[in-house]
Amino acid sequence: MKVRKSPYERLQENIRGLKTPEIEVWQNQYRDKLYTICLEIPEFTCICPKTGLPDFAVIKIEYSPDKYCVELKSFKMYTIFYRNIGIFHEHLTNKMLEDFVKACSPRWAKIISEFNPRGGIKTTVIREYRSKEGR
Repeated sequence: MKVRKSPYERLQENIRGLKTPEIEVWQNQYRDKLYTICLEIPEFTCICPKTGLPDFAVIKIEYSPDKYCVELKSFKMYTIFYRNIGIFHEHLTNKMLEDFVKACSPRWAKIISEFNPRGGIKTTVIREYRSKEGR
């Protein structure tokens, strides 16, 4: 029996190693306080890796900073980087949260990627992170 290969095979092999712009941070002077920062990118765009057509999304990130907070201009440049990148919605959400956590080491973080309908289907991908302290 011959195994049928997916037309998507090999399209996303290097996503985890994708070299993205640096997300800069600044020192949190209220590290002793528990609070939440909410970021929203209402006009996010990337490319469908299969068709080459643009995908549009609202990206929402909530996080509780520990030692560092994310510097917004660098984060904006980080998001703009994806405009020309072919990436699946699920991979984008995972990659973005991993880069975000690597940059600022929050107490916890949550990303919600709400993609506009494609082919009549709206995709929402959610991923959460909690530090080992679980604060």
